Amino acid sequence: MQPEYFVGIDAGGTQCRARLTDHQGNVLAHSSTGSANIFSDFKGAIDAALSAVENCFSIAELPAGSYQKTAAAFGFAGANVTRIRQQALDWPMPFLQRDIASDVEIACLGAHAGQPGAVLIVGTGSQGTAYDGQHFHSVGGWGFALSDGGSGAQLGRSALRLALRCHEGLSAPSPLTDIVMAYFDNSPENMLQWTLTATPAQWGTFAPWVFEHAARQDSNALSLVHRLAADIGQHLSFLVNTSQAKVCLMGGIAQPVTPYLSPKLQQQLVAPQGDALQGALLLAAHHQTLVLNSTQRPPYTKDDRLKL
Repeated sequence: MQPEYFVGIDAGGTQCRARLTDHQGNVLAHSSTGSANIFSDFKGAIDAALSAVENCFSIAELPAGSYQKTAAAFGFAGANVTRIRQQALDWPMPFLQRDIASDVEIACLGAHAGQPGAVLIVGTGSQGTAYDGQHFHSVGGWGFALSDGGSGAQLGRSALRLALRCHEGLSAPSPLTDIVMAYFDNSPENMLQWTLTATPAQWGTFAPWVFEHAARQDSNALSLVHRLAADIGQHLSFLVNTSQAKVCLMGGIAQPVTPYLSPKLQQQLVAPQGDALQGALLLAAHHQTLVLNSTQRPPYTKDDRLKL
């Protein structure tokens, strides 16, 4: 039985979006719900995703029996964890067929219209993947404590650490470090108290300050941005060399950091052809041909870094 409908779900840590189409690709409905990180809240993420799908069917005024005629593809934040992905695949759902991917994988499929290519998403956190036409080779995505190199959260933390060093006289202060310390009333104790409950998103709120001061040639801000660009450059080099294709740099940090990347890396960047929902719909429509088998990345060697 061939599907009559396709639904793609981009289930991210901030919000969950769904798009429903017919078999000819006509968009029938859009919907969005709340956070859907399947690693941190499995049941909540599943509920949010299925609620977004239910809303789409309601908006399109399709009967409940339409689920059994629908191919669904979910891209979950947190689905890069193998056991979590398998748990989601085993979860009972009413669709004719369904696929489970990570949110970065559907972003890659959408960005390159299902063709080989790579993406690096740098926002509050960071994660990248390269698609060779058969498999995904991913890097990052293991959370603020272990990973998220080149992210807004890591940039914010670096800014606070440097501001504290300057406050204590270990480094030379600048307008950036002064304004960061002023936010905490120039009190390391206030800063310490804040860190006890700060989320990655809250750490990331300081990232725009760094870019604003870097544009004013603030020496400390420039140092932080160049360090961030080097970290992002290392990730991009790996992805380009793995996919042998160009890469889309996406997320809130992408635009401000691009001018600080090497000219050669900037030449490897391309604009995305589509969004993550389009990637999920591609996966749903090509259920038998797209292979979602994320592989552990090979060791990243000095030679890899030197290629770019």
